[in-house]
Amino acid sequence: MKKLISLLVAALVLTLAVGCGKADAKKSDSSSKELSVVTTIFPEYDWVKQIVGDTSEADITMLLDNGVDLHSYQPNADDIIKISDCDVFIYVGGESDEWVDDVLKEATNKDMVVINLLETLGNRIKEEEVVEGMQGEEEEEDADEEEEGPEYDEHVWLSLKNSSVLVQAIADGIAKADPDNKDAYEKNAAAYIKQLQDLDAKYEDAVANAGTKTLLFGDRFPFRYLVDDYKLDYYAAFVGCSAETEASFETITFLAGKVDELGLKNIMQIESADGRIAQTIIDNTKDKNQTVLTLDSMQSVTAQHVADGANYLAIMEKNLEILKQALQ
Repeated sequence: MKKLISLLVAALVLTLAVGCGKADAKKSDSSSKELSVVTTIFPEYDWVKQIVGDTSEADITMLLDNGVDLHSYQPNADDIIKISDCDVFIYVGGESDEWVDDVLKEATNKDMVVINLLETLGNRIKEEEVVEGMQGEEEEEDADEEEEGPEYDEHVWLSLKNSSVLVQAIADGIAKADPDNKDAYEKNAAAYIKQLQDLDAKYEDAVANAGTKTLLFGDRFPFRYLVDDYKLDYYAAFVGCSAETEASFETITFLAGKVDELGLKNIMQIESADGRIAQTIIDNTKDKNQTVLTLDSMQSVTAQHVADGANYLAIMEKNLEILKQALQ
C-alpha cells in the first residue's frame, strides 16, 4: 500500500507540474488567498475551528469525514492535492500515518506548517501495551522485513491533558502561517484551553468520588491515555489499534471472570461496536445482568455529524457522564 501511495503522489506531481503556470499565477495574489488548514481526524478539525473562530476566513478540511477510522484510511488523489498546497497540515503521526512522508516530500507549498501530534507530545506518548487477558494480534513473520520499532498508541486526543498541549501547538502553527491574526488566535486558544482544563478537573473529581476504579472493555481499547490520566485500571479484549473482531474463548472467559471477581456492573465498548463481544462476556458471568455502556473514541465522526453540531468538548462531556455511570 505504501508503494501505491508513492506512485499516486508521483503521478499527481507530474499532473500539477504540467499545470503549474496557472497554479503559480493564482497563488501570486496572496492577499486573496484564505488560510487553508488540512486535518486528518475530527478532534484536530474541531480544535482548529475553535482556534480560528470568527477571526479570519479559513478553509478547514477534515480528511477522514466518512466514518473510516484512522487505522484504515488511505488518501485519495483529491486528498493529496489538498495537502500539497495547504498552509497548515495536522496529522497524528503514528503507524497509521506512514503515507504522510511521501505526500509531504512532493508538497507544492514549501512554506507549509506541519504539525505531528505524537512529535508535539514528545515523552507524553505511550507505547501500546497488552495487559493481562488481552488478546494479542497475530503477526505474519517475514524474514525480509526490518525489525520494527515500538508501536505507539495513537489515540492521544482522548486525554484532555494532552489536548491542552496540542491546542496550544496548533494555535502557534496557525499563527505562524497567518501572523496578521496571531493575537486573536492566541486569545481563542487560551479561552478554549481553559474549557479543556475545567472539564479535566471534572473528570478528576468524578474519579475521586467513584465506587470502583476499573473499566472492562469487551472491545478494542483506545482509552489508554484517559485511564492513565486518572489512574484507573482496565481490562480489554484488544489493544486500541487492533484489527481483530473476534474474541477467543480464553479472552471471553478471562474477562467474564474479572467481571465476577470485581463485581463490575457495566461492560464497556466503543461507538463502532456491534455489541456482540460485550454481550458474550455478560452471558458468561455469574449474574448475567450487567449493562453495556459506550464511550465515544471519536473515530467514527462523519461530515454529517459535524454539520449536525458535533464538537470535541461536547463528546468528552458525554463521555464523562458515561464514565460516572461505569464507575458506580
